[in-house]
Amino acid sequence: MERVIHGRPYIETKDGPRFKPCAPNSVLARLGDKWTILVMSHLAVAPGHRLRFSTLKGGIEGITQRMLTLTLRNLERDGLLVRHYFPEVPPRVEYELTEMGASMLPALEGFTSWIRENWPRIVDCRHAYDEAQQRAEDQDAPV
Repeated sequence: MERVIHGRPYIETKDGPRFKPCAPNSVLARLGDKWTILVMSHLAVAPGHRLRFSTLKGGIEGITQRMLTLTLRNLERDGLLVRHYFPEVPPRVEYELTEMGASMLPALEGFTSWIRENWPRIVDCRHAYDEAQQRAEDQDAPV
């Protein structure tokens, strides 16, 4: 029998619930990567929601040219932004969120708000887990 939890379908079997990967997995992976939210956020606050590559790179701390290029290509491929090419000398390229990309911003806001609210607890849980793992390893170490 098929059921749905948090928008994800699954089948109830005699061995318990069974989930299958589906097409949205790649979208979730894209949105969860290190740079996507930063690129989309930067475009969201830009005047006219358009930015040149160099402005994007300069406004995102730590991003390399290669990673920005890959992130922009993937967002363009998914239809979340559009690349505008101007055949000038030198050529000019600007990036802009599409309507679909802009419509995702409220969902990202909810996601990032949840992270911001829970980050201190997550850090505490990670420390507690790591300390427990270290104690367990120390107890198993030969004397």
